[in-house]
Amino acid sequence: MRKPPAQLDHLHVWHPFTQMRDWLKRQPVVIVSGQGSLLRDDKGREYLDANSSIWTNLHGHGHPKLNAAIVSQLGKVAHSSALGLANEPASLLAGQLVAAANRTTGRRTQPRLDKVFYSDDGSTALEVALKLAYEFARRTGRARASKFLSLEGAYHGDTVGAVSLGHIDLFHKAYSGLLFKSDIVMAPYCYRCPFNKARPERTDAREYRRCQWECVSKVEEKFANQKRRGAPYAAFVVEPLIQGAAGMIPQPAGWLRRVAGIARSNGALLIADEVMTGFGRTGVAQPQARRSHADTLFACQQEAVQPDFLCLAKGMTGGYLPMAATLTTKEVFDAFLGEYEEFKTFFHGHSYTANQLGAAASLASLKILQSAESRQARRRLEDSLQEALQNLWSLSQVGDIRRVGLIAGIELVRDWRTKEPFDLSDRAGIRVCEAMARRGVLTRPIGNVVVLMPPYCTTATQLRRMVSVLQESIEETLAR
Repeated sequence: MRKPPAQLDHLHVWHPFTQMRDWLKRQPVVIVSGQGSLLRDDKGREYLDANSSIWTNLHGHGHPKLNAAIVSQLGKVAHSSALGLANEPASLLAGQLVAAANRTTGRRTQPRLDKVFYSDDGSTALEVALKLAYEFARRTGRARASKFLSLEGAYHGDTVGAVSLGHIDLFHKAYSGLLFKSDIVMAPYCYRCPFNKARPERTDAREYRRCQWECVSKVEEKFANQKRRGAPYAAFVVEPLIQGAAGMIPQPAGWLRRVAGIARSNGALLIADEVMTGFGRTGVAQPQARRSHADTLFACQQEAVQPDFLCLAKGMTGGYLPMAATLTTKEVFDAFLGEYEEFKTFFHGHSYTANQLGAAASLASLKILQSAESRQARRRLEDSLQEALQNLWSLSQVGDIRRVGLIAGIELVRDWRTKEPFDLSDRAGIRVCEAMARRGVLTRPIGNVVVLMPPYCTTATQLRRMVSVLQESIEETLAR
């Protein structure tokens, strides 16, 4: 007799980023189906997917156009190797990604992204950019040591190269002996910035901050010091507009544009990690955009910044299949051209690179994203999210509410007046999310920060339910 899925899970499955001792103490939620923003478990209970299945699902579960695209491709071929062969959907997708990436490049002096290297997930997309930037800097003489600079609290994936760019001890310290050294610079965390002289208010800390852009000065100092040592940085790596695993830390308007200018003036390449922020997640148009276009799909475009490497994954297929892409310039591409025996080839690849099913899903997702109907729906959903979140300011355990587009991070504290954080042992974020799950809303915290990141098909009623459940769960779990 076959064992039930929950029992088999406990017997055999090792879950990511999960303390398995705690996991084995409770019955897991076993998801069996989904439609739109809803997921259903094996007991027939429904849940709202409040974090888009870990930031991947764009248009909802069981979307008919995505389903149809995959079924249609299955009738042709599911996968063939990209080593020595091309295929139709991946070629079409590359053309559309290049077109979308170059839609708003700002000044003509900014690079043009012309080449697409496919891989499997966000980590490998960053690994590709890292290796290309390293070798490009070495071959062109830009940086002998090929050193990299990234932000405090950075998370760029779990492969060894991507982990080397990260600066979250909780995730990365255990592997320090495996990693190469990368430099770290202050991130613009307005709520807990030591240079922010403002008293806490009941609004996003970016709105009431009092500072002199010291976070930008720190970036400038870092580049200057490295230049004086005669070893300029090969590349500066950043999640544009908002850092995800750092705790949904948004950047104040203008920060990205300023630091991109510093990197450029020092000859460093710019690597944009848009694994989370890409494909419309940061909003249809932001107030800080120097050139707002209704059809911008990437966070960088909202500050008219064009990177040398654009790393994409997560929502690329609409959350259906693992697929990633690293876009770069012809200049980088040309540095790897040569005779066969010169071994200038980029020796890197994946078995499922340019997979046809993933490419077909991505093409269908892009078509939906670029429709006027989708843009209008996302804009309305942003407004609904902003309105609903205001109710949370009444809770003394809510210190900061940070929203960029359809990403929200709610930081939990002991008291908003003091900003005193909960200890890790309090498991504040986890307990709140467990209470939300009991009420039929699924999400996952980052420490003391609860994340809301709804699929784009979420209705205003469903969104209000997500926020009201969060409010009830904070009151039940943390209120004294």
